[in-house]
Amino acid sequence: MEPTADFKPAGLARSLLSRSRQGALATLMVATGDPYCSLINVASAPDGAPILLISRLAIHTRNILADARVSVMLDERAAGDPLEGARIMLAGTAEEASGDNLAQLRRRYLAAHPSAEMFADFKDFSFFRVVPKGLHLVAGFGRIIDLAPRDFLTDLTDADAFVEAETDIVSHMNADHADTMNLYAIKLLGAQPGTWRCTGCDPDGLDMQDGIRTLRLVFPHRITTLAAVREVLKSLADKARAQPD
Repeated sequence: MEPTADFKPAGLARSLLSRSRQGALATLMVATGDPYCSLINVASAPDGAPILLISRLAIHTRNILADARVSVMLDERAAGDPLEGARIMLAGTAEEASGDNLAQLRRRYLAAHPSAEMFADFKDFSFFRVVPKGLHLVAGFGRIIDLAPRDFLTDLTDADAFVEAETDIVSHMNADHADTMNLYAIKLLGAQPGTWRCTGCDPDGLDMQDGIRTLRLVFPHRITTLAAVREVLKSLADKARAQPD
């Protein structure tokens, strides 16, 4: 069946990757190769790839260290029948983070899961990035499609300086523009008021969170420079302020 004309699979997949905080992780048992599934917390890297913080005491971690092939399922967690909501099944390999990459993944994960800071540095815990091989998206009748990584991952080409400055951007938005974050959430995304804060920023958009609620503010166009992000965030703030109460 061909997807319906109004179906925008890449945007929906990116949104689920950035907004999801829990999911199911499938690994292969060491001794038998049998499938093993577990509930996990998840965050996303700047390109949208899933980030895991897992313990070597867990069966799924021991499975990954023996065979890195995994699948991750994420869904909208919407009210009502869960089978009526969108979900993705992402296949790939889990790679343990190290070096500069570790610092970035650690910051992003802890921004999404602040309570994990109390055990993130335990010796048995490690951060992993799931390197996607492909993704299967199910979003309802006529809205089922397989996507290659190039179709759903955020393009970071020519955005090195932007990605390196992400920590400063996030800190600045939360420290100096908390009211603006709330405006984005309420006026542009239709959310209820709350203590909305920025958890991440990439060339395609801004990730926001208030407790267990998550939002994705998509930019009107792809940006790769600090000057461009300042311009687009100001433009979106002006647009939000112009909305009627």
